[in-house]
Amino acid sequence: MLLSAYLSKRFRASSGSSDEKNGFVSFIAKASTIGILLGVAVLIVALSVINGFEQQLVHRLLSVVPQVEYVAPNRPIDNWPDKVQKLSEQRGVTGAAPFISVNGMAQYKSELKAVEVRGVDPALESDVSAVNQFTHGKLVSQISEDEIILGQQIVKQLGVKQGELITLLIPQVNEISTEILAPKRVTLTLAGIIEMGGPIDSSAAFINISKAQSVLGYEPLQVTGLRLAVTDVFQAHQIALRVGQTIDDYVYISSWFRTQGSLYQDIQMVRTIVYIVVFLIIAVASFNIVSSLVMEVREKQANIAILKTMGAKDSTILATFILQGLSQAFIGVVLGSFIGVILALNISELFTLLSQLLGSNPLEGVYFIEFLPSKLVWQDIVITVIVTFVLAVLATIYPAWQATRVDPAKVLGN
Repeated sequence: MLLSAYLSKRFRASSGSSDEKNGFVSFIAKASTIGILLGVAVLIVALSVINGFEQQLVHRLLSVVPQVEYVAPNRPIDNWPDKVQKLSEQRGVTGAAPFISVNGMAQYKSELKAVEVRGVDPALESDVSAVNQFTHGKLVSQISEDEIILGQQIVKQLGVKQGELITLLIPQVNEISTEILAPKRVTLTLAGIIEMGGPIDSSAAFINISKAQSVLGYEPLQVTGLRLAVTDVFQAHQIALRVGQTIDDYVYISSWFRTQGSLYQDIQMVRTIVYIVVFLIIAVASFNIVSSLVMEVREKQANIAILKTMGAKDSTILATFILQGLSQAFIGVVLGSFIGVILALNISELFTLLSQLLGSNPLEGVYFIEFLPSKLVWQDIVITVIVTFVLAVLATIYPAWQATRVDPAKVLGN
């Protein structure tokens, strides 16, 4: 093996000579190394960004949006405190809270904005939601009956400031006839602003559950739904079905997979596409090694023939050219991993800087975050390195085997 490594080093040095043929072989070898470098770096950065989106999905979006909900379609849920207590004691549940949800309009002066009004219990909402982490001013857990908390985009569109009065328009339903009733008007003080980024900022409106009950004519122990937080968000649907059997009310069972599941599926689909595309790029770059080694074997036929006449074994010749190809892959993998890790660790800052230079943010108002997240997972780097080396080994086998088939008598006889 030491002899093979020495011969590989000598062959590599001679390939970089000024001779036209050797120079072309060297160019092909360097091109394959650069291709592997770029492929490895791009794969590490892309997977880090995808991991970052998945992490933000779990710790940011899914900490605010309902993970599991039981919604009464016809009549309110009665005696919610006992049911919240029962649900919170179930396996896999970390918290339970009541809510009243109704669509409405927020009005400030002449401006109107459609909102999803959500009446919550200030004492229990923090058990199922991390919305307080993204709220400025008064927190949801501190909201009183005469106050409201709105998303930042709603506040911006209405032109209202914290501490000012706004009007909520709540539609009324006439259960006796089809007559359209005038909406109820409720005047509340803007006490806090939710600044999370994404669609939630343009739809969320939180009020005290007591205020929602009085506006809709509910009894103090009546709500329209119960919300759960679970230990494993990716098992939320299974937990929702199992835990839902413990309550007697007729309810619709909903989990975040129904409202946000498409986003999670998109992230996983992008991950798969990135794996396939970038590994194909690495494969193409790796199999460029085949071209460079085949040409090098032809150029080095005389050297191979002399080595064989001096007693070099086929295994030595085979190992020499395999090491030659692996050295090209090794340089690409090391440099690509280094560049990929550096970019992955700083991609968020680079994206912010680029957005500031361009004066626009392509993620603003599109996703649930307005920055480019990154989470470097070392297992991704290990998988990338292993797969790249496997492809490189496969690429070197054929030309190395061709080198062992050189006939010294034919080569030296000519």
